[in-house]
Amino acid sequence: MSHTQNIKHVNRYNHPDYIFPLVLTSATQELFSCRADEDLTGENPYKLLKKEDIIQDMKTRASVSDFSPIKQLVLDYPEDELLLVFDRDFIYGQSFYLVLTVEAKENILKEEEEEEMIIPKTPESHPWISLGSEQEIEEESVTESRPRLRYKISPLLRRCGAPVCFSERSALDGKEGFVECPSYQDKSFSIREMERHTAIQASRDTKHSSTQTLWKYPRNMWTQYESREFSPEEKEHHLRSENLENFITSVLIRFEISLQQNHITDVFCDDWTALCEEDGALTGKTETQLKEYQSFMDLHFSKEKTISHIHWHPTISGVIAVSMTERLSLEERIDNSTKLLLNPSYILFWNFTDPINPQLQLECPDDVLCFQFCPSDPNIIAGGCMNGQVVLWDISAHVERLQDTRSGGKNISSKLDKSSVTPVVRYCAVSGIENGHKAPITDIQWLSETFELSKLGIPVENPSGISVQLVTCAPDCCVLFWDLRPPRVVSQSLTDVKQKSEEKPLENPHGIPNTFKHLNLTWKPFIRVCGAYKHGFKTYKSLGLFTLRDRPPQNADREEGCGFAQLRVPSAKQQKPLENISTKLYVGTEDGELVYTDWKMDKDNDSGRLLSTKPIHRLLVHDTLVNTVSRSPFFRDIILTVSSFSFAIWKEGVTSGPILMSACSKMLRTVGHWSLSRPAVFFIGKEDGSIEVWDLLQNSHEPSQSQNISSAAVTCISTSSISSKQHLLAVSDRLGTLHILQIPWTLRRSSNSERQIVKKYFEKEEERLEYFEKRQIKHEKEKKEMEAEQQRKKTVREEALV
Repeated sequence: MSHTQNIKHVNRYNHPDYIFPLVLTSATQELFSCRADEDLTGENPYKLLKKEDIIQDMKTRASVSDFSPIKQLVLDYPEDELLLVFDRDFIYGQSFYLVLTVEAKENILKEEEEEEMIIPKTPESHPWISLGSEQEIEEESVTESRPRLRYKISPLLRRCGAPVCFSERSALDGKEGFVECPSYQDKSFSIREMERHTAIQASRDTKHSSTQTLWKYPRNMWTQYESREFSPEEKEHHLRSENLENFITSVLIRFEISLQQNHITDVFCDDWTALCEEDGALTGKTETQLKEYQSFMDLHFSKEKTISHIHWHPTISGVIAVSMTERLSLEERIDNSTKLLLNPSYILFWNFTDPINPQLQLECPDDVLCFQFCPSDPNIIAGGCMNGQVVLWDISAHVERLQDTRSGGKNISSKLDKSSVTPVVRYCAVSGIENGHKAPITDIQWLSETFELSKLGIPVENPSGISVQLVTCAPDCCVLFWDLRPPRVVSQSLTDVKQKSEEKPLENPHGIPNTFKHLNLTWKPFIRVCGAYKHGFKTYKSLGLFTLRDRPPQNADREEGCGFAQLRVPSAKQQKPLENISTKLYVGTEDGELVYTDWKMDKDNDSGRLLSTKPIHRLLVHDTLVNTVSRSPFFRDIILTVSSFSFAIWKEGVTSGPILMSACSKMLRTVGHWSLSRPAVFFIGKEDGSIEVWDLLQNSHEPSQSQNISSAAVTCISTSSISSKQHLLAVSDRLGTLHILQIPWTLRRSSNSERQIVKKYFEKEEERLEYFEKRQIKHEKEKKEMEAEQQRKKTVREEALV
C-alpha cells in the first residue's frame, strides 16, 4: 500500500493525517513491550518505538508484521523513534495508533508534560469586609427597657416547725381524693416554648430523631475521678518491659502496612461503580436480555446446510469462521455420494461489515465437523472431516483481506482486481485415510506451544516455541495425536526433494501453499489412545491441567510458507521431560459416560509394543451421548458436560459423582459453553432454538433466564470479547444461520468477590458429596450387620427347635 493510499484510508474515517490506527496482535505487543492495560494504560498511553526495531520486525515477519501497511511511512520518518499511543476508548477505531510526524509527536509529549506540571493552588485568606449586617442584628436583638422584677416566696411563719399529722381516708370520698404519684415527670405541668423570635447571624442545622428507648425518668449523674501516676521505679519498669516493646513493634508494623496500602491503592478507581455494581441485579432494572447484534447467512453455501462449528479469529477483531455441513443422514449420504463429491464443503469467514458475502472460503475434502486456529500462528488452521481425515490450511496470503474488516476488503481491490469475488483457499495437506480415524472427527485441539509430546506421551520441552502437535477424537474408540513436522527418517529425502525443486520449479495451478507439502496423504498419528468400550469417544474439549509458562519467542528464522517443513523431530535423548504438566484428559462417550484416562503409553513386556493405558475411572450419569465436555476458564479443575436431557458439573479428582446435576429437561439440550467474563455463568443451547442462561449466584436448580434465538435447533455457541464494554455471543442453528448477540452488562460484568463465592460454592458441594458417600457406606454397613444378626437369630431358633 503506498503513502497516498494510507492517507486516504485515514481521512476516510475522519482521522488526522499525522496518525495511523493499528491493530497489534498479542505477539507484537509482547515483542515491543506495549501490552494493552499492562505496559500501556489509560493514564500512561505513550510508548516510543525504535525505528530500527520496526524495520527489523517487517523484515523478519514480512506481510505478517502488523507494521507492514505503513512500511514506506516508517522508512521515510526522519527521526530514530516513533510514538505509539494506546487508544483505550477506540477513538480512532483501533486499540493503537502511530504518530507519523515529528511535530505531532513533540506536541503530544509537550501537552503530557504540561498536564503533569499543573499544581493546584491553595486559596488565600482575605480580611472581613462589613456590608451592614451588624446593624440588622442590633435592630432585631431584644434590649431591656426597664429593670427586672424580683419576687420572694416563703411559707407562713406559724407553720414553720409545726408538727405534721397524718390520717387515713378513702380515695373515693372526695373528688380530689385520688392523687397519682408517677415515677416520671408529669407533662401537664411542663410548659414548652413553642416559638421564639431571636436574631442571630449564623446557626447550625437542626435535626429531630427518635429511638425505641423511652427515657421515663431522666436523672442527673456525676462522676468523680482522680488520675493515677506511676512512681519513678514503676515508670522505669514499664519502659523496659517486653509487653511495651511488643506493642510498639506491632504498631510500627501496622503503620508500615498502612503506608504501603496508601501507595498501592488505586486512587482512580470509581467508588460509585464499585458500590452499586450489584444494585442492578438486585433491583432488576438493568437490561438482562441478549440483544440481536447481527446475523450471517449465505444464500448459496448455507442453503440446505447446517453449521457444525464456529470459531472467532484469535487476533483479528470482528472476524468469525463457520464450517458448513449437509443436513443428511447416513443413508442419504450414501445415496447422494456422487452429488456430494461434485459440491465441495467450505469453511466461511465472515466480518461485521458485510453480512451477505463471506470474506474467505476454505475448501474441504469432506464436511468438516470441527476446526481450530493454531495458537502460535493463527494463519494455520486444522480441521477434522466427516470421513476421519485431518486437514490443514494456510491463509497467510489472505491476511490483509481479513484485517480490512471496516471496508469489507475493498481497499485492496487494486491488488485483487475482482474484490466482489470471494477467494477460495485450497487445503495444503490431508492425512491418509488408512492411518486416521474410522469415524467422523468430532473434536480437534492444538497442544500448547510451551511443550510437546514424545512417542511415549511424556511432555517434554518445545525448543522451537511453535505449536506443532494436535489431538483429535472420534466415535471409533480412539484419540489420536498428530505431529506437523516431518519424521527424522525422511529428513534427508526432503532435503534432496528441496534441492530438486530449486532446480526445476513445480507447477502449481491452484496456488496451494507448500507449508505442509511433506504431510499430504502420508500424514499419520504418532500416539494412538484406544478404549475398549461398547461405543467410542464422542467428543472432548479439554486436555488436562497444563502449567503454562511464559510464551517463548517465535522462531525469527522462519520463512513464510515453509516454517513447519524446516522443523525436525528432535532426538529423544535431547528432550527434557516436564513434570508440571498433567497428562490426563476427559472424554465423553455415546453411552453417556465421562471417561477419565491418561494418554501416556506403556510398553508390553511380551511383544514390546506401545499400548495405551486403561482408563482411571468411568462415570455414568447421562442417558444419551455427551455432546459437550468443557473446562471452566476460571477453575481448571471444573468440567461442564452436557447431554440431551441433562447437564452436570464435575470436579477433577472427585470420582463419586458430579458436584452439580441438573433436572431432566423436556426439550433436548444440544450444546453448552462457559462465560469468559463471569465464573458463575454458562450458556446451554436447546433443540427448540432457545438459549438458557445459568447464573449460579442466583439459582442452581433453574436457569436465570431463557430466550428464544431461532426456530431451529442450536448447534454451536461461542463468546468473544470485542472490548471491555462489548461482549458478543455467537449462536448457530441447524438452518445454517449465524446469530451474533450482544451480552448485557449484568452477564458480562463480574463482581469483585464472584470468583471466591463460586469457589466456596463448589467446595461446599464437594463436601456435601463426600458426606453423602460416607453416609451411604455407613448405611450399607449397618444393613449388612442387621442382616447378619437376623440370620444368627434365625439359626439359633432352628437349633432350639431341633
